[in-house]
Amino acid sequence: MCDAAGMVVGGESAVRVAGPWTHREITANGIRFHAVEIGSGPLILLLHGFPQFWWSWRGQLAPLAEAGFRVVAPDLRGYGGSDKPPRGYDAMTLAEDCAGMIRALGERDAIVVGTDWGGLLGWTMAAVHPTVVRRLAVLAAPHPLRLRVGLLASGSQLRAARHVLAFQTPRWAEWQLRRAGAAGVERLLHEWSGPGWPDRDAAARYRQAMLIPAAAHSALEYYRWMVRSVPRPDGVRYARAVSSPVIAPTLQVHGAQDPYLLPSTAAGSDAWVTGPYAWRRLDGVGHFPAEEAGPAVTELLLDWAGAP
Repeated sequence: MCDAAGMVVGGESAVRVAGPWTHREITANGIRFHAVEIGSGPLILLLHGFPQFWWSWRGQLAPLAEAGFRVVAPDLRGYGGSDKPPRGYDAMTLAEDCAGMIRALGERDAIVVGTDWGGLLGWTMAAVHPTVVRRLAVLAAPHPLRLRVGLLASGSQLRAARHVLAFQTPRWAEWQLRRAGAAGVERLLHEWSGPGWPDRDAAARYRQAMLIPAAAHSALEYYRWMVRSVPRPDGVRYARAVSSPVIAPTLQVHGAQDPYLLPSTAAGSDAWVTGPYAWRRLDGVGHFPAEEAGPAVTELLLDWAGAP
């Protein structure tokens, strides 16, 4: 959506993209979530990352539904058309949001697929709510404790994630992300992806979504909690909670050219998995595998999810 001068503008209509799916609302953990749903059968919950919204899964929604699954892709807390409360951007609350959505959808468990922050929440759910996660697929996201190790032990990973430190500055970081029609969002998409992505449509949609009131602040609060909680009691409790082994069958997919969360950081996450585990590294792909290599990711997910 652009104004008369061609400037990208935001509004919740930006995330109401038409397609073969149905838009719906889900109430869980005390707040309202916007989501899209398609298909019937066992539930697959698709969790997006930063700086995206549910639309990042557009290439997987219909194929997974056609394979016999009920597929739901929500906007996470603070993103897109979902509520943007002033609190609750810690990983434990966010994981409870997702577990609560599964219950609110009338299911006991789900196949959980997450990318970036959605992947971190997938790891968290599998450790903290193991009975809710039937199978887990994680894209572009090391296990949370593996990420901590990478940031503390690897100068390369710390330099690669320098944006996380820049995100800590109140107001200034929001302004940087939103100024000039959220041009900062498009810049990050280009910096973190492999060659040839994003296209103009994807860049415009993610810019529009970040201009929704309070979306930029909410998205940055995830990163602020991540850094500031480390020495605090809530961070210690979180680290202890996610140290529980993941028993769900787990697929981990990572772009070989991810310049933000390095493949060397992601590799080794299986140290926290006791269930069946598979690692897939995608050549020529950066931080957004589901969009940069959509057909390949869809095929991996279909093979891994198996018949309903």
